[in-house]
Amino acid sequence: MAKRIAQHSGDQGLSKRLGFWQLYLIAAGGTIGSGWLFAVLLSDSLAGPAVIVSWLIGGVLVAAVALTYAETVGMIPRSGAIARFPQLTHGGYVGLLMGWAYLLAVAAVPPIEAEAVVTYASSYMKGLVAVQQGVTVLAWPVGIILAFVLMVVFFLINLFGVQFLGRFNVPVSIWKIVVPTLTFLLIFTLSFHAANFVAYGGFAPLGVKPIFVAVAIGGIVFAYGGFRKAFDFAGEARNPQRDVPLASLLAVATLIALYVLLQIAFTGAIEWSKAGIKLGDWAGLTSGSFAGAPFYDVLKASGVGFLGAFGTVLLIDAFISPAGSGYVFLGSATRSLYGLSVNGYVSRGGQALSRRFRIPWIALVASTVLGMMFLAPVPSWYLLVGFVTAATVVTYIWGGLGVQILRRTAGDLHRPFRLWRAGVMGPIAFLAAVIILYWTTFAVLINVVAAVFVVLPALAWFYGPRQGWLEKRAGALLGGAFLVAWIGTQYFGGWVLTAVGTPLGAHPTFLLYYALELCEVVGFTAAMWALSNREGRQAVAAAWWFIFLVFASLLLSYYGGYGPLASPLVPFPWDSVAVLPIGLVAYYWGLASGYTTAEIKAITDSGAAVVAGEGDAAV
Repeated sequence: MAKRIAQHSGDQGLSKRLGFWQLYLIAAGGTIGSGWLFAVLLSDSLAGPAVIVSWLIGGVLVAAVALTYAETVGMIPRSGAIARFPQLTHGGYVGLLMGWAYLLAVAAVPPIEAEAVVTYASSYMKGLVAVQQGVTVLAWPVGIILAFVLMVVFFLINLFGVQFLGRFNVPVSIWKIVVPTLTFLLIFTLSFHAANFVAYGGFAPLGVKPIFVAVAIGGIVFAYGGFRKAFDFAGEARNPQRDVPLASLLAVATLIALYVLLQIAFTGAIEWSKAGIKLGDWAGLTSGSFAGAPFYDVLKASGVGFLGAFGTVLLIDAFISPAGSGYVFLGSATRSLYGLSVNGYVSRGGQALSRRFRIPWIALVASTVLGMMFLAPVPSWYLLVGFVTAATVVTYIWGGLGVQILRRTAGDLHRPFRLWRAGVMGPIAFLAAVIILYWTTFAVLINVVAAVFVVLPALAWFYGPRQGWLEKRAGALLGGAFLVAWIGTQYFGGWVLTAVGTPLGAHPTFLLYYALELCEVVGFTAAMWALSNREGRQAVAAAWWFIFLVFASLLLSYYGGYGPLASPLVPFPWDSVAVLPIGLVAYYWGLASGYTTAEIKAITDSGAAVVAGEGDAAV
C-alpha cells in the first residue's frame, strides 16, 4: 500500500476510480485531438520542412516542464492540481493569476476542438466555414451552431461521472493513437515525396526565426499541452502518487514520437500541383486547398486509390480525435474551476458535487458556458490556438519554481518521483516556459496580459476579505477602481481583440498604453499591500517577480523580432537571447519570494498530501 497521508477536505467527496492506463489515456489520448489534424499544416506554413525541428524543440521544452510538475503532483495529488499549486508556494496573489490563466487556457480548448470537428466536416458539408482575411473561420449560423451542439455533447459525457469518462475514453483514445500511426505508415509507404524537404527553397525556406515561432503559435505546444490532464484528475486516481507522474511522463514520450513522424509524413505528402496556391508557397498553405481538412485533403490529392479510401477513416477520426480531446479538456476545466473554488477564489458552489456521480456539477456547467463564450468572437482553430498556448505557458512557469521551493518548505513529505538534479532542471524548465511565452509573438502576448490581469479585482473583492487580509469596503473600492481603469485602457488602447489573426501594425501610442497598464497593476498591488494585514502583505509581496517577468517580456516583445515593428530594435536572434536574463532574474526572484504558506504548513503539519493510496477505501 502506498504511504497513507490524509486527503484535503475539499477532495474527500470525489470518486477515486481512475487507474494507471486510464490516466495515461486521458493524458495521451486526450491530447491527440485537433493538434495532429491542423497543426501540421499551420506549422508548415510558418517554417516549411524545418518545422520538424520545431516539434523536437517543443517536445524537449514540454518534457522539461513535465518533469518538474511530476515530482509535485506525485507528492501532493489534487484534482484541478495545476490551478491550485502556485498558491502553495507564493500565496493567493500569484495563485489567483496562474489559476485563472490555466482556467482560461483549458476552457478555450473544448471550443477549439469543436471548431476542428466542424472545419473538417466542411470538406463534405457546405456552409460550415468561410474565409476571412485569408483565415478559415466557422460560418454563421450553421457552423457556429453545430459547434455549440458539440459543446453540449462534451458536457453530457462529463456529467455522467469520472468512472464513465475514464471507461468511455479508453476505446476512444486507443482509436486516436492507432489512426495517426496508420496514417504516417501509409504515407511513408505509398505517397512520400522526399523532394518536398529540399526542392522548394530548401529545408528552411522561410528562415531560422520561424522555426521558433512555430513552436509557440504553430499549434505545437498546444498539441503537446494535454500531458497535464492526468495531473488535473489526480484527486480521482486510485493510486495517484505512483500512477499520475508515470502516466504523464509516458504520455509526453508517446506524443513526441508520434507528432514528429506525423509532421514528416504530412510534409512529404504535399502535392503542390493540387494545393491551390503557387508552387512551393509554404506561407500560403493556410489559404490553399488543404486548409479545411489537411490530412484528408493531401491523401485525396495523392492520386493513390487506397489512400483516398483511407481518407474516409480520417473524416471519421476528425470527429473522434477532436471530440475526445474536447470532453477531456472540459473535464480538466471543470476541475480547475473546482480547484479555484477550494482555494477560495470563487464561490464555494464550485465545489458542489452531484449526488449520484460525485463530480463538481456547478463547475462543469460554468466551464461549459465559459467555453461557449469563445466560439462567437473567435470562430477559428487557427486564431485561438496561439492564445491558448500562451495562457497555458503562463502556468508552465511555476513548475521549475515549485519543485525547488517545496523541497525547502515541505522537505519531509514523501516523494514517489524525485526529480534528478532539480537545481539544474528547475531553471531549465522555467526558462523553457519563458522563451515559449516570448515566442508566441507580441500580438498574442498582449491579449494574454490583458486577459490574465483582468481577474485581479477578485483578489480584493472575494479572496482577500475571506482570508481576513483587508476590509470588504476597502477591497470593493480597490477592485472596482482597477477594473474600470483596466477595461478603459484596453478599450482606448486599441491593442487587444483587433484584427483577425493578422500581425498588429506599429502603434504610435504603445508606450502610453504600456505605461498605463504597468501603473495600474503596480498601483493595485501596492494598494493591496498597504491595505492588507501581515499575511496578505506576504502574499502580495511574493508576486512582484511575476509582474516583472510579464511586463519585461511584453516590452521586449514589442521592440523585438516577434513584435510589430518593421525594423525591430532587438532583432532575432538577439531578442531570444535577451529574454533569458529576464527569465533568470525572475526565476531567482521568484525562488526567493516563495515561502511557507498557510496551506503548505497545514499539509506538512498533518501530512495531508496524498488523496488515497492503493488499497485504501475509496470515498
